[in-house]
Amino acid sequence: MGTADQIPVTVLTGFLGSGKTTVLNHLLRQPELNGVVAIINEFGEVALDHLLVESSEDRLALLDNGCICCSVREDLIETLADLASRRADGTIPPFHRVLVETTGLADPVPVLHTLMTASDIVGRYRIDGVVATVDAVNGTHTLAAHSEAVRQIAVADRLLVTKTDLAADDALARLDAQLAAINPVATRSHVRNGIVDPAKVLDAGLFDPAARSADVVRWFDLAAQAANTPHHHGDHHCDGEACSHHSHHAYDTGVSSYSLIIDEPIQREAFARWLDYVAALRGEDLLRFKAIVHVAEQPDAPMVVHGVQHVFHPPIALQGWPSADRRSRLVFIVRGIPRQIIENTLCKFAAVSRAAIQRPAA
Repeated sequence: MGTADQIPVTVLTGFLGSGKTTVLNHLLRQPELNGVVAIINEFGEVALDHLLVESSEDRLALLDNGCICCSVREDLIETLADLASRRADGTIPPFHRVLVETTGLADPVPVLHTLMTASDIVGRYRIDGVVATVDAVNGTHTLAAHSEAVRQIAVADRLLVTKTDLAADDALARLDAQLAAINPVATRSHVRNGIVDPAKVLDAGLFDPAARSADVVRWFDLAAQAANTPHHHGDHHCDGEACSHHSHHAYDTGVSSYSLIIDEPIQREAFARWLDYVAALRGEDLLRFKAIVHVAEQPDAPMVVHGVQHVFHPPIALQGWPSADRRSRLVFIVRGIPRQIIENTLCKFAAVSRAAIQRPAA
């Protein structure tokens, strides 16, 4: 099944009380969301969130009494497989997209794993993107106290900062800076009362490259800008060139992000060998990976790669380069993996010369 035939899945995550259900309510009332099924995951003995979503019953599926990242993961697979089968045989109205709202305590990475690896649904669905809500009032405290919140932000493609009407301007500015440090490549939007343009939520991923290849350039431009912006790591000041890892850290959680530019073409098999090695060595700590790669064997058809921990989605070849820049560009969101380790393994396993590995320009 080709990419165009797969049903896109958008994962809506965010910590407890950050406004996910309010955003979902607004989205499901928009005409762009007609034909969308929402899967709501709850944690607790009594399921309530689905009762707060104003939508017809045939557009909702409930996963209760658990967390998607553990016991309910099998239920997610079963639900998605059942929805696809019923869609195919006409026993439910046709739908063209799925929204998965996770519990506020969930790490979204296992959800992405499930979508990329579960045999019952691989080929039927594709990851469209991860959208995380962040409470403008309590966000700074939440990030300091809860590693789950940091991971939700770190793997997101898009961030929705909610309750902005209740936050002071200076507090909002500090939170924006913190979010940029954790994930410099995610777009950020300020949201009031859950009102958000569906275009800022949908179609966020790499998986329709013919239509969205320009996003690849945006990711790396943002990463390059952020990598050269002065920032603070606790009591340590980093001023760009003076910072040994040239990356962005989220407090003491070990989550960081950085990007690499490679000036020379890379052999396909060598790059695949390097991916296998990184997955085996530190896959658990590779929270998110995105890349556009200049493949030596196909110089006019760059390869787009997307990975989550140990799992890499099958590479997608673009029909052409999205810009005149034909260098390979890699973005990493990691936990405790120094940039130098990535550079060393690229040289050893992907046969990349050290001189070809560049830091993004200011």
